[in-house]
Amino acid sequence: MPSKRPAPEPPEPLSPLVDAHTHLDACGATDAESVAAMVDRAAAVGVGRVVTIADDLDAARFAVRAAHWDQRVYAAVALHPTRANALDDAAKSELEKLAADPRVVAVGETGLDYYWPGKLDGCAEIEDQVEGFRWHIDLAKRLGKPLMIHNREADHDVLAVLLDEGAPETVIFHCFSSDANMAQACVAEGYVLSFSGTVSFKNAHELREAAKLVPDEQILVETDAPFLTPHPFRGAPNEPYCLPYTVRALAELRDQDPVELAKVTTGNAMRVYGMYF
Repeated sequence: MPSKRPAPEPPEPLSPLVDAHTHLDACGATDAESVAAMVDRAAAVGVGRVVTIADDLDAARFAVRAAHWDQRVYAAVALHPTRANALDDAAKSELEKLAADPRVVAVGETGLDYYWPGKLDGCAEIEDQVEGFRWHIDLAKRLGKPLMIHNREADHDVLAVLLDEGAPETVIFHCFSSDANMAQACVAEGYVLSFSGTVSFKNAHELREAAKLVPDEQILVETDAPFLTPHPFRGAPNEPYCLPYTVRALAELRDQDPVELAKVTTGNAMRVYGMYF
C-alpha cells in the first residue's frame, strides 16, 4: 500500500556517501531516465553511488540494466530467501550469467528469513531457504564476489550455514537488525555490517547497542529504500537521497563526527564492492 505520508525533505548534504543497499525498481524507477533522476536526487545531497539489489529474477534483470544505464549505479543479484522455492535450474543458469556481469558487485540478497513462512502465501519453506542460501554462497565464491545476507530471526542458522559451507572472502549483513551478541559474532568472523534507517528508531534498543560495537573498518550504511525510512520520517517513502539522515543518526549513536563516518563508510564500500569515484 502506498505511503500516505509525503516524501521527506532533502537532508543537508553529507559527502561522500554510498548507499550500500537499495531497490531502485521498488522505489519506482523503470527506465534509464527515471534511474538517472533518482540518482541525481541522491547525488545532490552527497550520495554519489548506489547499489541496487535484486530479490527476484525480474529485479535482477532490472538491476543489471540500471547499472549499465548509469555509472553511479552498481548491482547485486540473487533470489530473496522467501523466494528460494523458485530457484530451479533455469533460474540458477540466468542468475549465474547476470551475477558474472562486471557491473554486479555482490551476490544478494540471500540468506534466511524465519519471519514470513506460514504468514506469506507462497513463501519458501525453511528447507528451501537453506538450500538456496547454500547455492548462493557457492556462486559468490565461484565468482569471487561479496555475499550479501538477508537475515530475519535466523541468527544461529545463518552463521551455522556460513560456517558449514565456508564463507566467501567478503560477507555483508545488509540491514543488520540483531543484538550485540550477534554483532560481536559477525565482527569476530570479519563480516561487514550495514545499517539502515532502523538504527535511528529510538525503540530499537538492542540494535542501537549493537551498532556501537562495530569497528570502523567493518561498517556500511544503506537505505534499503523504499523501506525503513529513518526517523523522523518513519512510514514515509524512502529513497537513496535520505541516506544522510541515517548517517547522522548513526554518527550520534557512535559518538562520531558525521563527516568522518561518511568518509569511513564510503571507503569501506569502495573496498568491499570494488567501486571507484
